[in-house]
Amino acid sequence: MKEKVILLTSDQFGNGDALLGSSLLETFMVLIKQEANKPAAVFCLNKGVTLLTEKSLISVHLKELADQGVPVLACKTCLDYYGVGHVLTVGQVSSMKEFVELARNHEVITIG
Repeated sequence: MKEKVILLTSDQFGNGDALLGSSLLETFMVLIKQEANKPAAVFCLNKGVTLLTEKSLISVHLKELADQGVPVLACKTCLDYYGVGHVLTVGQVSSMKEFVELARNHEVITIG
């Protein structure tokens, strides 16, 4: 995962059953935490920003990644749209401009 940016665009992995998608995303995050080479960053946009709140179990995994030095970033426009900017438990408010810069310098893996 080194030198890759994980783009979380949803609160689940894939477009099928929501419970399955949530379970798959949690498994993915557990495995990412165990990797020796951590991602360059995790960027959340669209409904993915809801993963950064206490209502999401994924926030625990994202907090652990942040504690390991991985920047966890959230699109400000998306936070405002979903009204969750004031309830983040992890992550820093960021911008599309910062995502473009990350995408310019790193391979992006989109999960959503």
